[in-house]
Amino acid sequence: MTKWSVGIEAAGDVVMQREQIVELADAVATVGGIASGIGEPRYGATLLVEARTRDEAIDKAMGHFRAAAEQAGLPEWPVTTVEATSEDEIDPEDW
Repeated sequence: MTKWSVGIEAAGDVVMQREQIVELADAVATVGGIASGIGEPRYGATLLVEARTRDEAIDKAMGHFRAAAEQAGLPEWPVTTVEATSEDEIDPEDW
């Protein structure tokens, strides 16, 4: 299994308030996630998952993302961005 960092963003037509993103952050924290989107018409999260392939990592992260958004009471907006990077792809010099 490989560790993956998966960034997901959903966009809509309502500006996200601080409290909403804090709720999302609390919900994604269980999978080592961080949330973003305060003051923007979008919300997003970067999640850490273990998977064999990029597609499996995205599927797992998407499940966590949707569940966290629902738990936070956020609208079910369309996903506009998905990026996945494996621990093998990260250049140690970038740290």
